[in-house]
Amino acid sequence: MKNERNVMVKLRLKRCGRKQRAIYQIVAIDVRSRREGRDLRKVGFYDPIQNQTYLNVPAIRYFLEKGAQPTRTVHDILRKAEFVKEKAS
Repeated sequence: MKNERNVMVKLRLKRCGRKQRAIYQIVAIDVRSRREGRDLRKVGFYDPIQNQTYLNVPAIRYFLEKGAQPTRTVHDILRKAEFVKEKAS
């Protein structure tokens, strides 16, 4: 039996599109799921070829407040969109 409260969630990319023309959905997903696995919620998309990004800001903020960790690539996308501020060190 799964304990839903202890699920570690990540914000990561899920590949879509066709060969040589990938676009990525930004999804909140259980860390134990594979890349194409079942996501908890879609929170945006990223098109690296046309350099377009769409972010569902309230949904992303909700998952980050609940402790979700973005992958390095998603973190970079959020930083470029000025969603995540860099910590002064």
